[in-house]
Amino acid sequence: MSTATYELLAASSHAVNMTVAFIGGLVIVGVLIWAVRMGLNVMERESERPHAEEHGKLPRTGAVHEEREIREPDEIPLAADGSPRLMPYQLHHSGSRRGEDQNRRRWLPGSSGSFGGGGPGHV
Repeated sequence: MSTATYELLAASSHAVNMTVAFIGGLVIVGVLIWAVRMGLNVMERESERPHAEEHGKLPRTGAVHEEREIREPDEIPLAADGSPRLMPYQLHHSGSRRGEDQNRRRWLPGSSGSFGGGGPGHV
């Protein structure tokens, strides 16, 4: 084969590559246009969004605020010797009464921390 033949093959393969890339780009653009049209059709089928007057209103007394309360667990009575043990259905939910001390417990400096935290532990 001569050099002219190699140049002709190289030029033709370059043209084929450009054509394939162009067709691939057209396919991608077509898919994107189809996806946008499909999304617009879905949006048209949805119900309308509520107007401002259809939203909920605050009560006359104002916003409802969170209330924090410290609860105390009820102690489980220990079964005396010879008495039948307590069954789960005989117990009620824990934390059912308001605690006397309503101050939140805080970590003290020097007290125990997390496991593996590297601190001195409970001093």
